[in-house]
Amino acid sequence: MKILIADDHDLVRETLAAFLQAEGGIDVATVEDLDQALASVDSNGAYDLLLLDYTMPGMNGLDGLRRALAVNDGKPVAIMSGTATRIIAQEALDAGAIGFLPKTLPAKSLVNAIRFMAAGETYVPVKFLTTAEVDDVNPIAAKLSKREMEVLGGLCRGMANKEIARELDLQEVTIKLHVKTLCTKLEAKNRTHAAMIAKESGLF
Repeated sequence: MKILIADDHDLVRETLAAFLQAEGGIDVATVEDLDQALASVDSNGAYDLLLLDYTMPGMNGLDGLRRALAVNDGKPVAIMSGTATRIIAQEALDAGAIGFLPKTLPAKSLVNAIRFMAAGETYVPVKFLTTAEVDDVNPIAAKLSKREMEVLGGLCRGMANKEIARELDLQEVTIKLHVKTLCTKLEAKNRTHAAMIAKESGLF
C-alpha cells in the first residue's frame, strides 16, 4: 500500500509516518506542500491514498483537493485538519474527498481510518459531523487569549522572542511574559514543549 502524507508541520508528518510504518505493509512518503505532493504523484505514479493538510501552502481551500483528485488516477484523496469545521469537512466530501480526518483523533484511530480510506471506503468521525459548530473549538485554543495564540503560533514556527515581537509589533519583554503564561496554561516545561503540545493537539 502506497500512501503520501502532505503536511507543512514536521511533527505531524513524522508522527503519522512512524505510526503507519510500524503497522507494516505500508510504504509512506511525506512532503511539505501541495506542489510537492503533485510532483510526487507525477514522478512516482498514483498513490493508494493522498492525505492532504487543509491549511498547508498551495491548498487554497478545497482547490488543492480538486487538483490532487485530478492527478491521482481515480485513487482516493483525503483531507486532514486541526482547525477546519464540520461545514468544511462536508464540503470536502461533496468535492470528492474519500474522507476527513481531524488531527485530534488518537493515533490508532488515524491508522485505522487511513487503512479504511485506502481501501476505498469513506471515513469521517460521526461525532465530528454531528457535533454543534460551537464545540469545534480546539480545547487549547479555548484556554488562550488571541494574543497568546499569536505568540504560540510563532513558537510553533520556531521563531525567537525577538522575531515574534517584531512580527506582532510588541516589546520583547512582553513576548517573554506571554511565553511564560503560555507555559503555565499548557503545563509545558518550556517553549519547545509548549509548541509540541500545540502541534500534537492539531492547533497549528
